[in-house]
Amino acid sequence: MATTARTLRLPDHYQVEPELLEQFSTRPGHQRCVEGRDELLLVVHEVPKPGIPERDALFFWRRHDGRWTQPSGPGLSELHDLLERYAQAIDKHEEVIDEADTAAEIFAILRHSGPLARSTRNLVQALEQALAVDHDDREIRAFRDRARELERAADLLHNDARVTLEFWRAERAEEHSRASARLGRIMFRMNLLAGFFLPLMALSGLFGMNVDIPRFMQPFFWGILVFAILTGAALLWLVGRQTGRKADFDSELEEE
Repeated sequence: MATTARTLRLPDHYQVEPELLEQFSTRPGHQRCVEGRDELLLVVHEVPKPGIPERDALFFWRRHDGRWTQPSGPGLSELHDLLERYAQAIDKHEEVIDEADTAAEIFAILRHSGPLARSTRNLVQALEQALAVDHDDREIRAFRDRARELERAADLLHNDARVTLEFWRAERAEEHSRASARLGRIMFRMNLLAGFFLPLMALSGLFGMNVDIPRFMQPFFWGILVFAILTGAALLWLVGRQTGRKADFDSELEEE
């Protein structure tokens, strides 16, 4: 029995009955309340650390006379302190999530909020098991109710972090889509300008050459040139008007 107790790192003043120790392996295991013949051994975990799968276990022993004993002596004050450490860890992340500006900060919260939610949920179950044995233990009932509040807070923290990250992702996708649309309109206008000025450049090059214009085109040359310029100007006006309407429509959508 002494070897098992040392393997479980039970405090030296824990004189646990053999019926309890027989239900343990060489490791503390998950959070639970183990019932012996006349005694209970409550196994809970310390606040988990991000990225570390191992958990530090705390043992609370209820003797056959109904009194609880903790590692530092009689009572359950260390269980109260454990719940306060859970609350502080959750409150710390809640303060950060409202001021976070980068996805790395939200990811750091998600990395810790998941283990916090699971640990508080299992802690509630362990305290429920202790109450199932002794329904009249008001101190354990108060700790159970407090652990339920922490479980809800940890779940809300985890969900808020996930929703925030998904919102940022959708917002970035919308910004990228609007930037792509604006770039497309700019490229269209540039191509339109290039298509309009290319014939003019060709004509100016033609005028710079010492080449006689065919006689049959001479009476119509200036008319054709003026018609081409007016047609190009009309096309530019129409396209500019349409693109302006589209830009106004997009701005209205952004404001909504």
